[in-house]
Amino acid sequence: MGFIWSIIIGIAAGFIAGKIMKGSGFGLILNLIVGVVGGLLGGWIFTLLGVGVNSLLGNLVMSTIGAVVLLWIISFFKKKE
Repeated sequence: MGFIWSIIIGIAAGFIAGKIMKGSGFGLILNLIVGVVGGLLGGWIFTLLGVGVNSLLGNLVMSTIGAVVLLWIISFFKKKE
């Protein structure tokens, strides 16, 4: 059940990150995928910083931060039109 919650939190984080990074988003579906991957990135970043989260809200914040960082990195490689 923890895996399903991770997916749901990642999807919510991708949606929130897409709203935060206006103009840098890739559309709803790709932002949701970025949120799932961003959840992994956020977990890695928080582990490096020595910060642990145990709550649902903490996991959402961690995943959102990871998704925002991932969208920011991807925006460097996105072609400017």
